[in-house]
Amino acid sequence: MNTLKFITAGNVDDGKSTLIGRLLYDSNSIHTDQLGVLEKRKSNKNEEIDLSLITDGLRAEREQGITIDVAYKYFSTAKRKFIIADAPGHEQYTRNMITGASNSELIIILVDARKGVTSQTKRHASIGSLMGIKKAIIAINKIDLVDYSQDVFETIKSSFQDIQDQLNYDEVTFIPVSALVGDNIVEKSSKIPWYNGETLLYQLENISIESDKKLPARFQVQWVIRPKDEAHHDYRGYAGQILSGTYHVGESVVVYPANIESKIVKIERHLEEVQQAEAGENVVVHLEHDIDISRGDTIVKISEEPQRSNELKAWICWLDNNAIQQGKTYVLQHRFHSVRAKIKRIVQQWDINNFEFIPSDEIKLNDIGQVELKTNQPLFFDSFKENIKTGNAILIDETTKNTVAALMFY
Repeated sequence: MNTLKFITAGNVDDGKSTLIGRLLYDSNSIHTDQLGVLEKRKSNKNEEIDLSLITDGLRAEREQGITIDVAYKYFSTAKRKFIIADAPGHEQYTRNMITGASNSELIIILVDARKGVTSQTKRHASIGSLMGIKKAIIAINKIDLVDYSQDVFETIKSSFQDIQDQLNYDEVTFIPVSALVGDNIVEKSSKIPWYNGETLLYQLENISIESDKKLPARFQVQWVIRPKDEAHHDYRGYAGQILSGTYHVGESVVVYPANIESKIVKIERHLEEVQQAEAGENVVVHLEHDIDISRGDTIVKISEEPQRSNELKAWICWLDNNAIQQGKTYVLQHRFHSVRAKIKRIVQQWDINNFEFIPSDEIKLNDIGQVELKTNQPLFFDSFKENIKTGNAILIDETTKNTVAALMFY
């Protein structure tokens, strides 16, 4: 059973938390003890459960009436497992949405049927597209508050299609829903006879997502295992997760940054030897030659080598309260490998609302732009568009140790 990772986004009060709560509630994915807590919060027995509380786990969120961080929820059906990231709607929490979108394969963008496509709708659509998400569901919510109007639905659909050509989604689905009462979430609604499509859950269960197994093979060493005891005197294994692609025993590989060729002689998974391993699996790889390999080194197939450079171009989302400093050196953390990187130049800034670049020599909190960096050592990476797993990194301030930026290489 495969897993679909998706993010929800929309304006404040568009019903993101309620939609996720309805999805979990109607698919019987809420634990009995959690339901008991929600029942106790009702003011009377006839009152409906507040489904938004299922995702709003922080007291501060409920007091303010908004979601201020990315809340993750997990559930499964007979067809698929799901990981949901509920992103905040406010513009000042763009960094939170970037975090949630970075590992998502699909985005659900909620649109209030009474308000239509807004600047925030465009912002969220733009961020999802920028982060490499290829599948989008436009959930036109609160359709019950406009008397289930087909004209309203078609108008909003047309408005979004006007901007769709400027985005990089390869599949966009429009669904009229009411998260509050459950129309078209898990079951088809009899109140919307003009809608011939499927429910939201059906789309989530059946949408096709490209597998990481088809990408170039990428394995970064997390831990070098050298027991040095009598039972494992000559044992030398390299542990980590296969980020993408597949590896087979007997394949020729090259180890970076040493740039030394070798061959895979053994793969262990859960203490058992296997002939092959694929994306997402945690394994221990053994090579034919004794090579000085450290944490963060990369093992790839000779025929599938990544980019190698210390001159980098990247999209950047700034996460820190202090603005970026051109010429300053930061720590660039590329999964388990770190190098020092200097901001050579701020190239331009991305106007999320208007889908265009604007000249800028400054990037502040929640801004997205393009920068050029120079590292003190070569980095081995892929473009974010080609391989999300190895096409991203973070910047860390050497003084404060704060994570100040998310990077997407291009």
